[in-house]
This record gives sequence, C-alpha cells and structure tokens, in this order.
Amino acid sequence: MGMLTHAQRLDTGVAQTELLVAELVGADLSIPVPATPDWTLNQLLRHLGYAHRWIEQLVRERIPDADRSLSKAHSVDSYAGETAAELGPWLTEGATLLASAMREVPEDEPIAVLFPDQPGPRFWARRMAHETWVHRHDAFEALGVPFEVDPVVAADGLYEWMKVGLQIVHLRRPEFAELLGTGTLAFEATDVDARWLVDLTGTKPVALQGEGTGAVTVRGPAAELVLALYRRRGPDGLDVSGDSALLKEFLARARF
Repeated sequence: MGMLTHAQRLDTGVAQTELLVAELVGADLSIPVPATPDWTLNQLLRHLGYAHRWIEQLVRERIPDADRSLSKAHSVDSYAGETAAELGPWLTEGATLLASAMREVPEDEPIAVLFPDQPGPRFWARRMAHETWVHRHDAFEALGVPFEVDPVVAADGLYEWMKVGLQIVHLRRPEFAELLGTGTLAFEATDVDARWLVDLTGTKPVALQGEGTGAVTVRGPAAELVLALYRRRGPDGLDVSGDSALLKEFLARARF
C-alpha cells in the first residue's frame, strides 16, 4: 500500500541521504535548525545517522522488538565541532548499510516490531525514507537552500502520516484526545493523486483514503501537506476552505 514499493522506499532513503550530504560541503554545522530549535545542524545530522544505524542493527541482528535502548538518535546534545567531511561519509554509509540489511530479509518478517500489526522491515523502510527527506528539508531550511522532493515520494509520506503518524499522535499525545468528537478534515494533494479524510467524530481518529468531504479542506502540493502535518510550516499559502479553526487546533495538537 502507498505510492512506493518496499524497494523504492529503500532506494529513497539512500537517495535522500545523498542529496543531503551533497549540500553539506563547506557548511557551518554549528548553525541552529529552525525545525528542531534545541539542536544545531551537527546534532540533527547525528540524530538522523544514528536513527539509520539503530534500525540497521535491529534488522541485521533480527531483534524481535524495536528496542529503544539500542538507539543513540536522541542522545546527540554533546556533538559539536564536527565537519561535513567527517559526517557526510558517515551518513551515507549508515543509509547504505540500512538499505542493505533490509534487502536481506523479507519485508514481512516479524523483527524490529514497533506496532504488533506492522512487521518491522516494511514499517521501518517507509518510516526511514520519510524521516530522511523531512530532515533533509530541515537541514536545507537551516542552510537557506531551496528544497524540493518528488511528489510521489511526498505522497507516500502523506500515506505514512495518515496510517502511522495519526496513530502515534493518538497514542502519545493526551492533548489530541480533546479533538475527538469534533469534525472531519480533508487533505488533497494538487500535484499527485492523493486525497485523505481524517475523521475525528468517533472515539479514535480514522484516516480514510480517497473519500469523503471535510468540515475543512486543505489543498496543496503533497510535500507541503506533509510538512504542515509535521509542523514544519503553517497553513498559510495552502488552499484552506471551511472550518479553519478546526485545522488550526488539529495542527497544534497533532505533534508527531
């Protein structure tokens, strides 16, 4: 399901890392990152690289669960003074190792499992592909470099947010529960065929693909919709019609 195949997601993770690394040449990695204000670019790159290597270890060693104690991805505060010449090859190597490990196992093998109904290899191939391009966006924003991503890749990221991100928000953000029983939100990509309805009228959020009318409808390029859902941008500049107050509350509370 989604816009990309499993193999394409693995290729995307590597390709997005290579695009990121290519833009780092000569960059000052001490600059702050607007999307992650507690981190410098140096720390963001370490976060991404350690995320790749954590999943690679889980898959390579056939570890049944997504053991967070093995991850260094959120222990990056001490990193400073590194250069692109040091981190670039390290990032590329990690992304390549991850893709190689994934290709050695069936995508439905029950390893590296985060959610019981989602086999780890399939889940993490998708998660890491989109983690990588969203953080490439963050790095490019910090560097003042124009950013773009293939609309099909972005639409697959929209699929992932609807199928996984919404579930994570519901489970981990108590403030999100206050939206339940309110209304519906439609998200429509204008550059690729991708339409979603988020239904908040029940006891849990439901994402429906390709159907329904929302109390508020948001239209824009797939990448811009994803970046709004990840709180990398606000709704300004998107085509919003209907209950804009509901959209504002949704984006404020739906913190991944």
